[in-house]
Amino acid sequence: MFMMPDNFTYRASQSCDATGNGGIERLYAALKNSEARWNLTIEQPFNLSFNYVAPARRADGTAVVIKVCLPSDEFALQHAALRICNGHGMVRLLDYHEEDETMLLERLEPGVMLSTVEDDEEAFSQAAAVMRQIRHPVPAQHPFPTIQDWGRALATARASYAQNSSPIPSKLLDEACVLFAELAASQTELVVLHGDLHQENILSAERAPWLAIDPKGVIGEPAYETGSLLRNELQRVFDAPQPLRVMARRVDQLAAELDCKRERIRGWALSQAVLSVLWDAKEPGFPTAFDRQIIAAAELLAQLKG
Repeated sequence: MFMMPDNFTYRASQSCDATGNGGIERLYAALKNSEARWNLTIEQPFNLSFNYVAPARRADGTAVVIKVCLPSDEFALQHAALRICNGHGMVRLLDYHEEDETMLLERLEPGVMLSTVEDDEEAFSQAAAVMRQIRHPVPAQHPFPTIQDWGRALATARASYAQNSSPIPSKLLDEACVLFAELAASQTELVVLHGDLHQENILSAERAPWLAIDPKGVIGEPAYETGSLLRNELQRVFDAPQPLRVMARRVDQLAAELDCKRERIRGWALSQAVLSVLWDAKEPGFPTAFDRQIIAAAELLAQLKG
């Protein structure tokens, strides 16, 4: 029997695809199929969020990771992004099965998160190195959304909150909407981006110091990729005697190491921070302490203008 925490079992039981198929039975079947298809022994899963992810071993003892996606667009987008990177700066996709929406992945060892690196400047430098490796030209045929697709929620929120209470200060929401629209319209170099490259999605490995995992797959300019990094590990920012100075150093460092314009990094980080809070606003328990931190970080970024 495959191990699953109760909260994940409930979420899986509620999931289904466009045809109404899915649920916990589908997940168990996909795991059993994977064991037989790839000759695996599946071990206790990692901390589960939306998808089932667990370490496993092949018959020859090779350590791997099995990922079964619950019905969504994630499987198609993630396996396409992994295939494009082909292990360059990112975890390798060893095999996949479309019908079961299952991926067999390289296991990264020791697999420690970049968030464990206490020196924030060093962590940002390593993240920038990964960013430089994983950006790829946009192929002629692809399934990826654009950052404009992701950003539509900003304009929708701005209109819906015109006469209602906004979870975000109105001035900040207005600035985020304007920035996102201006930056999206003025992009020049478009590439395939990871889309969620924060400190917990970069792991230590043997074949490279650090490698990315869990790409979302989205089309946009390289500066967009910095947004997730800048709105995570925020306790380090707010524990500092001068939080604004730490945020400024983060932005300046990424601009220098990625050869991107500072103002574009700042603008994308601010607008994405607001967008992420709007996405969270639909979830039970909103706003969380982390949501409040992200809003505070966006306010710091607003002070860095110019």
